Amino acid sequence: MTSHPHPLHRTAADLRELYLAYFEEKGHLRVPSFSLVPQNDPTLLFTTAGMVQMKPYFLGEATPPNVRLTSTQKSFRTTDIDEVGDTTHLTFFEMLGNFSVGDYFKREAIQFAWEFCTQRVGLDPERLWPTVFLDDDEAQQHWEEAGVPAERIRRFGEEDNWWGPAGDSGPCGPCSEIHYDLTPGEPFHGPTCGPNCDCGRFVEIWNLVFMQYDQAADGTRTPLARTHIDTGMGLERLTAIAQQVDSVYDTDLFAPLVQRAAEIAGRPYGQDPDADRALRVMAEHSRSVAFLIADGVVPGNEGRGYVLRRVLRRGIRFARRLGVQDPFMGRIIQDVFPIMGSAYPGLRDAHDHILQTVAREEEQFQRTLAVGTALLDEVVTQLLVDDQTTVPGDELFRLYDTYGFPLEMAEEVAADRGLAVDREGFQKAMDAQSQRSRDAAGGFRAARQVSEAYRTLSSLATQFLAYDRTEAESSVTGLIVGGGVTEKASKDQQVEVVTAASPFYPEGGGQVGDLGR
Repeated sequence: MTSHPHPLHRTAADLRELYLAYFEEKGHLRVPSFSLVPQNDPTLLFTTAGMVQMKPYFLGEATPPNVRLTSTQKSFRTTDIDEVGDTTHLTFFEMLGNFSVGDYFKREAIQFAWEFCTQRVGLDPERLWPTVFLDDDEAQQHWEEAGVPAERIRRFGEEDNWWGPAGDSGPCGPCSEIHYDLTPGEPFHGPTCGPNCDCGRFVEIWNLVFMQYDQAADGTRTPLARTHIDTGMGLERLTAIAQQVDSVYDTDLFAPLVQRAAEIAGRPYGQDPDADRALRVMAEHSRSVAFLIADGVVPGNEGRGYVLRRVLRRGIRFARRLGVQDPFMGRIIQDVFPIMGSAYPGLRDAHDHILQTVAREEEQFQRTLAVGTALLDEVVTQLLVDDQTTVPGDELFRLYDTYGFPLEMAEEVAADRGLAVDREGFQKAMDAQSQRSRDAAGGFRAARQVSEAYRTLSSLATQFLAYDRTEAESSVTGLIVGGGVTEKASKDQQVEVVTAASPFYPEGGGQVGDLGR
């Protein structure tokens, strides 16, 4: 790289602080990260970008503490779960952002971005390629004013250069991205090669969103009363570029986690592509699981709880491919705390809760796998006797629905015995079950989930005190959130509490009906 006024900062922690401090110099107020569980926003399952906590300000529903804000936002996206394991995709990531609420607009946003990249981080200007929306002549002009040659500015349509909304409605607008050239000086792959080319030469590092519209759920857009700026730059990608490594998994954010996974599996990293993929899954999913649990998500069968359980179990499945049979995720998570704890103290505060939740879920899933594998072996053995080559979909669904045995694990077991699986039949059975569930009363489903939690806590005896008092102090011995047992609850969650002693009479029989009258 060419020499610049400021040296490259090598650690992720350096880059995180460098970003926030830079925008504080520019009059921005540093605000803490939002929870991964959005508050008062039913359109989102998880916080997916830094602008989520800014939506009320952009829509004029709340007054910001400052018209200029900056943050490092914890983010989680479900769209890439099945892609995690390659060298680029993540579920949990950190989004660096600077925001203007009706203050500066395109000119300043572009100037800030260019100065930060080239002067503060020290990236080579000749390796940076901005993109703008098709008809955004104003953004094109501001990039040229910053010193970017016109031939290095590319224009794209809504697929590439339009952002938002986060969810099915909310603020949105055209955007301008900064792409980094990984192999400068080499010939392009063709006449259309450049940013957004699928050749892998360019990587997007920053997205500057010019918030101009409010999109309704039906897709209609109306101009916002005031224009705003929302930017997002992935810390993991920036760190990989600053540390001059080939992958986010080679940065100081992930390398210790991958190394720990390799030690657990007894497999060196960097020698076998299939093993490397599994090690990356173990590392990434362990980190994601830790943050989800720290923010109050409880493993379950629906919503956020289902996503958490899916990510955790996917990590276990990939570990088993490497021969890891015992619980391991807590060992990797122990290495997450020193890497991320300083930036996110809530993670350290939830240390014991995270490890206990993970251990409990791993042990439960190991039992599920043991039972499901034994039952599937019986099915497969009979199929081989009958000269069948495919495991029927209804058998696969029975194992899944009754025992929680994942289809992916069934595929692996079947493949080891030379059999295929009937995915289409499995999906039909799944769809039929989903329809039956929709037809059933929603209250029945909720009651069934809660009853499972009650059975889990059934060993916790509560001393009855009402014979001689109506008030008492007692320790909490159990918590239920969202139908699942947990050891921690967050603000605004609906919680059921089990105490060691209580002056309240239990509900039962006609008492509940009488109260209803």
